[in-house]
Amino acid sequence: MWPPWISSPARAEPPAAAPRRRNFSFKDVEKLLREEEEEEDQRGQNQKILHQFRRKRTPSLFHRVLVSTSFLRALKSPPPTADHAIVVYFTSLRVVRRTFDDCRTVRSILRSLRAPIDERDVSMDSAFLEELQEKFGTKKVSLPRVLVGGRYLGGAEEVRQLHECGELKKLIGRSPALGSGGGHCQVCDGHRFVVCDSCDGSHKVYIDKIGFRSCSDCNLNGLIRCPNCSKTI
Repeated sequence: MWPPWISSPARAEPPAAAPRRRNFSFKDVEKLLREEEEEEDQRGQNQKILHQFRRKRTPSLFHRVLVSTSFLRALKSPPPTADHAIVVYFTSLRVVRRTFDDCRTVRSILRSLRAPIDERDVSMDSAFLEELQEKFGTKKVSLPRVLVGGRYLGGAEEVRQLHECGELKKLIGRSPALGSGGGHCQVCDGHRFVVCDSCDGSHKVYIDKIGFRSCSDCNLNGLIRCPNCSKTI
C-alpha cells in the first residue's frame, strides 16, 4: 500500500465537447421559405373553397318566398303600354360554357310550362343585343334575361328559384300571352330563324343600274325571324 500522500494525482476529466451548431445554407433557407409559401397557398385554397361553398349554398325557403313575393307585386299591375309577351334574351353560342348552360336551363324551364315564348338569340341577330342594351342602359349585360309583361323577371338564378318554389307558373299565368304555345315549330325546327327568301341568305341583292346592295329584309347573317313562330307569340 502506498502512503496517501504518494498517491498519483487524479486524472483531469476532459472538457465536455461544446454542442455543434448547424450551419444553415442558402438551400435550407430556400426550403424553409418554400414550405412557408406552400402552407400559405394551401390556406388560401382552403379559404377559397370555403367561400365558394358559402356562395353556392341553396337559398333558404324564406329567401325564396321573399323573392317570389316581390316579383308578384311587381307584375301585378304592368304598365298599359307594356308588351305582355314572355321575352327571353339568350345566346346559342358555346363560347362561355356557364352562360350557355344557364340559357339552355332557363329556356327548358319556360318551355316546360307550355307558354308561348319570344326567344331572342343575340348571337343570331345583333339587333337583339342592341335592344337589350338599350332596355337596361348599359353595354355590359349578362345572359339570359327574362321579361314578363314588360317587366324584368330576372336571370338564371331567379328563374330557378321561382320554379323550385312553384311561383314561376303563377307569374307566367298572369301574362295574357299564356295560351296554346310552347310547341316545337316545324318550319324552323326550333331555331326561330329561317333563311331570307329575298337574298337566299347572302344579305346581298342585285338592283338594275345600281348593282349589289345590302338586303333590307334580313339581318347581317342573312336570316329573318320564322314567320310561323312569330304568329304564336
